[in-house]
Amino acid sequence: MSRLGIDIGGTKVALRLERSGAAVGATPLRETFPWPAEGDVAADMRALASAVDGLRRPPGDPVTSVGVALPAALDTHGRVRGWPNRPSWAGLDIRRQLAAFLPAARVRIADDGDLAALAEARAAGCRDLVHFGVGTGIGGGVVLDGAMRPGTARGSCEVGHVIVDHRTGAPCDCGRRGCVQSLSSGRAALRRSAELLGERVGFARLRDAWTAREDWAVEVVTTGASALAAAATSLAELTHPDVVTVGGGFAAALPGYVEEVSARFGALRRPSGPAPEIRPAALGALSSLDGAALLARGVGVDEPEPDRT
Repeated sequence: MSRLGIDIGGTKVALRLERSGAAVGATPLRETFPWPAEGDVAADMRALASAVDGLRRPPGDPVTSVGVALPAALDTHGRVRGWPNRPSWAGLDIRRQLAAFLPAARVRIADDGDLAALAEARAAGCRDLVHFGVGTGIGGGVVLDGAMRPGTARGSCEVGHVIVDHRTGAPCDCGRRGCVQSLSSGRAALRRSAELLGERVGFARLRDAWTAREDWAVEVVTTGASALAAAATSLAELTHPDVVTVGGGFAAALPGYVEEVSARFGALRRPSGPAPEIRPAALGALSSLDGAALLARGVGVDEPEPDRT
């Protein structure tokens, strides 16, 4: 009985197949493919089915469990409420679509940020962790006692929409003001850079200026790091994690960024309050796929099924 992890992104999809009976330590089969340019649901599903079929060749055991990492918001029935990257997916029942070409599989779906947090917790060897993925936006999640919270049946843990400045903070894509995403994401940093310099600024210029400690870049990066530290402080007060991990492409590409967040977290925390270790995320771009593979095994859900393979 094989298990399949699927990490669905806005432009591409990554898959990992773990076959039963494989030797201990054997590398799982992996595949990555880009979505069709037209963005049509039928074309997308054909591409996904083709990739799954190709990954299973030569034919092996049937896939009995699938874990899906999905960035789109789902309703209580598991249908896509909306997804800017693939507008045609609105109303899509992804479980039903997967059942069409994986009829023997149990399908579990979770937010990609929650699954990244689950994978980072496993990599860190701890059961209580908060994860931030700082990229174009901000994702992440909370793992308590080894399980994703609030849990797959209750929706995703939107750490990027923790409000850190409701009065003067920048408008967020969600329609509110002052979410940590509106202040700490890569998009927010480049927007603020352009405001300070009066011209469009690319990431490479911001990174180089930050490394050189130019005043404008220091202001941009430290403002974002402060907001992220505030969100981490609030979540730590609620969840008491052992570790807070900071990953994502924007954070990983700025030298000293995690240390900056850690210093500002230390300045904010109460002397008797939670004192988690702030550390860089360990898994990089693989975190959501690793989490999807864990979900396929039943790891991280409230009532994991026994592994009979």
